[in-house]
Amino acid sequence: MALIVRLDTNPAFAPRDSVALPERLIEGAPAFKTWPLDDARDGHVRTGIWSATPGTYTSIKGEAFEFCYILEGHAELTEEGGETHTFRAGDSFVLKPGYRGVWKTIETIRKIYVYVD
Repeated sequence: MALIVRLDTNPAFAPRDSVALPERLIEGAPAFKTWPLDDARDGHVRTGIWSATPGTYTSIKGEAFEFCYILEGHAELTEEGGETHTFRAGDSFVLKPGYRGVWKTIETIRKIYVYVD
């Protein structure tokens, strides 16, 4: 088993398609694509590429921790009761356990994610 995983930002395989859950949808019709690239610790650490088309929805992390590196696009995240943060290509951020807020994709976004639960 290799302990180094190269993250291909343009995977050659088909993504898993999904949409915002109806109870979380705020505006628009955002569509999501996920390219899982690695899975470790019995699925508790997942790494991959994710994209979203424009739209707004509620984002809830629960007990999960997520690191994000924006490859392209533009989004605004507003933590519940907090300020709005803008992210574009080249930006990175962490959503800590307990995060709850609004994710607004302004321009189709693609990111590398590392998700730990």
